[in-house]
Amino acid sequence: MNFADDFGGALPALAASGPETALPAYLAVINGRQLADLYDKWGARLLESNIRSFIQARRKSVNEGIRDTIKGEPEMFFSYNNGLSATADSVETVVDGAGVRILSAKNLQIVNGGQTTASLHAARKHSPDALANIHVQMKLTVVPAEASEQVVPNISKFANSQNKVSAADFFSNHPFHMRMEGYSRRVFAPPAQGASRQTRWFYERARGQYQVERNKLGTADRRRFDNEHPKSQLFSKTDLAKVELSFRMKPDTVSKGAQKNFAAFASDIGEAWSASDRKYDETWFKRLVAKVIIFRALERAIPKQEWYPGGYRANIVTYGIAKMVQDADEKGKLLDLDSVWNAQQVPDVMMAALLASCEAAASVITVPESGIRNITEWAKKQACWAAVMRLEVDHAENFDDCLVEPQDANAAQRDGRREAAMVSGIEAQAKVIEHGGAFWERLRQWAAPNRQFSLKDDGILKACAQQDRRLPSERQCVGAVEILGRARAEGYFDIEETPRIRISGGSRVH
Repeated sequence: MNFADDFGGALPALAASGPETALPAYLAVINGRQLADLYDKWGARLLESNIRSFIQARRKSVNEGIRDTIKGEPEMFFSYNNGLSATADSVETVVDGAGVRILSAKNLQIVNGGQTTASLHAARKHSPDALANIHVQMKLTVVPAEASEQVVPNISKFANSQNKVSAADFFSNHPFHMRMEGYSRRVFAPPAQGASRQTRWFYERARGQYQVERNKLGTADRRRFDNEHPKSQLFSKTDLAKVELSFRMKPDTVSKGAQKNFAAFASDIGEAWSASDRKYDETWFKRLVAKVIIFRALERAIPKQEWYPGGYRANIVTYGIAKMVQDADEKGKLLDLDSVWNAQQVPDVMMAALLASCEAAASVITVPESGIRNITEWAKKQACWAAVMRLEVDHAENFDDCLVEPQDANAAQRDGRREAAMVSGIEAQAKVIEHGGAFWERLRQWAAPNRQFSLKDDGILKACAQQDRRLPSERQCVGAVEILGRARAEGYFDIEETPRIRISGGSRVH
């Protein structure tokens, strides 16, 4: 981004590092209007490395302090506000009689200061005149792209020390999560029983994304967003981890708590992804959502059962699911997750079998082995899972009705890939042509400085931009549409495109 040409002027700065320093750093001052304009153009992309993605914005007292300072004492904002911590791949500077000025920065990322940025952006509407009198201090560290994976998370971690930051927050940029986020933004779920509208399951890759993207919209678009993304269909990384490891028959790990469970899940996914990422396709995502539907249905149903002991619901759910998966596995079969996705609810036969498994699991969980008095600690032990595995659950005769043969499940996945490829190839080519070459060139220019987009991505966008010379292949068009989806998830918005839902997306110390 070019401060000098596009955002009102270069940033006055002081060099905060010597020539021998590996990572140059600057102490800069940015005008409130400049910062608001930056966020208005780049949206969530400006905060990609902010691991909390505005979770601190819920701190009402701090938020009100910022707002009141903007309205009543804009000239004191610099004194009251803690400022921003930011990184960039590189910067262009000039030294003149006034000192150092930062002309431009490549891939500017605000790693701490999301609340300040969002508040100033909001002030463009309610207090636009005050922005010219506001100045914000910014600590800017230049981190080359090749060192960013090691350095930026640490800058973010220590800059965000005022709020607790969990281990899960630092795994949000793994390609697995990027892909799941992409599916969640474009894959529509079938209408639930009694409903006529298709909806999406919103995967929150970074904490606070849902609210951030919703708050960026106007009233009409926000209503449409709410209809398409019901809050009941929001799920997070830690939700994904506990659901997935329950179905992987690791209830003792799930019972150790969200962070330890997520660490185990991250290790599993990292290893599996490195071996092959092919299986994590759209069908995998749909079956993941089916697992979430099952998990949440059990959470609602278990407290209503006569056998429910009155506590330990979380342990009973994960153990009950794991037990049913084990029983299906012993029959050489799998749970029919596709039927759950298609109905957007758990079939009665499957629910009855799951509740039977949960009841059996509860009988073990609530009676710890000799020498163990704490039930919660007992549920964390492999011995507890081993005891549940030995149980014989009396399933009904129609138990097989909620199971499928592995080869049938694999065939369905292959068919899904084939059908998606055929349909998406034709549709993608039509979409690429409909948008026109200039559209794809603008996207290419936007994506070029972003390290999330590869040279291969650039080649695909270039082919689409030059469609007047040669029509891009279906495969290239599919890739272009996928790149566009990723870009929009990061806040990209083409100003010349037909408007639609825009997602990206005493003294007061704040």
